[in-house]
Amino acid sequence: MKSAKFIPAVVVSAMAITGTSVLAAGSKDREPVTFQELDANGDGQVTQEEMQAHRNQRFTNADTDGDGQLSLEEMQAAGQKKVNDRVAKMFERHDANKDGFLSEDELPKPRRAGKMFDRIDANNDGAISEQEFADAKEKMGKRHRKGGKADSDDS
Repeated sequence: MKSAKFIPAVVVSAMAITGTSVLAAGSKDREPVTFQELDANGDGQVTQEEMQAHRNQRFTNADTDGDGQLSLEEMQAAGQKKVNDRVAKMFERHDANKDGFLSEDELPKPRRAGKMFDRIDANNDGAISEQEFADAKEKMGKRHRKGGKADSDDS
């Protein structure tokens, strides 16, 4: 059934458009919301009301003093909690010998570092010039402003 694949795609698109997280800082590192988290009543469908309820719950969780407003301190605390959770998960995944430390060998290796370097090194001379660095930074900025899609002239 095509709708079984289409519904999650619509939900992901809707989340990206509506910004379900009040606390989102635009980071691609944040954990994606699962369909099950959004489908509060478990009926296999996500309504706009369920999406709004999820957003409201995130706001309520961050509003620790219950005044209906997020202060700088509350947002920092919510952000710090996310960072702490991510670090704990990173240790759990990568501390191979379970000694409570991550050696350089245990740290995750960049998956696309070489490919990224090659893209930035526009003249393929094996080094990145200041101009190539600036050009790549500008191109990346354009992609972020366009929601991850490069301009047609950047292809």
